[in-house]
Amino acid sequence: MSASPTARLRIVQGDITKLATTAIVNAANSSLLGGGGVDGAIHRAGGPQILEECRQIRARQGGCKVGEAVITSGGRLPASYVIHTVGPRWNGGHKGESDLLANCYRNSLAIALERQLESVAFPGISTGIYHYPKQEAAALAVSEVQQWLAAHEWPREVVLVAFDAETKQLYEQELARAL
Repeated sequence: MSASPTARLRIVQGDITKLATTAIVNAANSSLLGGGGVDGAIHRAGGPQILEECRQIRARQGGCKVGEAVITSGGRLPASYVIHTVGPRWNGGHKGESDLLANCYRNSLAIALERQLESVAFPGISTGIYHYPKQEAAALAVSEVQQWLAAHEWPREVVLVAFDAETKQLYEQELARAL
């Protein structure tokens, strides 16, 4: 019997590029060629190998669409892999943003399942320059991860990484609400 979904979900505040999980998730843009925020931080910390692999994916399939996910190595990161997913830009919540954001989590976790990755860490997808409201994003993240963990054995652990104390508190409130 595997551990309960709640026992397999951890919330931390910190720098996702320093986590030694099997994979970290990158809130990428559709070009996969790096950018600002967590995307830029992951590319800087991981080094040129990640960018080269992203270029190869872009050449093969034209990048990554919103809600989809692809995987590369972790380059110089402590994580072995980076799962790149493209979150939606917030447009008031009436253009399918919640479905697209849910797909980011589902598709990233599907890669973890396929590869049988032990642990995966997620940043707050779309909550930076894409302006997705943090409260709504935290609720969706906790819900999607818990649903996934209830139905699948892989990954064994999911970490929601908060960049700041406000986001950590939002994740914790959503997790407590779900119990």
